[in-house]
Amino acid sequence: MNVGVCKIRLRLPENVSLKGKRQVLKSIITRVENKFNVSVAEVDDHDLWQLATLGIGCVSNDKRHTNEVLSKVVDFIVNGRFEVEMLDYEIEIMSVF
Repeated sequence: MNVGVCKIRLRLPENVSLKGKRQVLKSIITRVENKFNVSVAEVDDHDLWQLATLGIGCVSNDKRHTNEVLSKVVDFIVNGRFEVEMLDYEIEIMSVF
């Protein structure tokens, strides 16, 4: 079994409040979870209204498939019509059991 984890740092340049940040992130999280069947959560920068860090998890029996899914999630967020700018991302795949 392979577990893939992706950490994405986002900047929300047009955002002016935590409420606005929650709306943007909720839209991204819902769409990513529904489209790719992965788990997504905000994992850092909770009190900063122009920065967000998302953690994305994917479990699969094929390492290449796990990497492919997480790479497609990154592309989806970059090319989506979200009001965000991607600052950085990391993908790590671990074999467990």
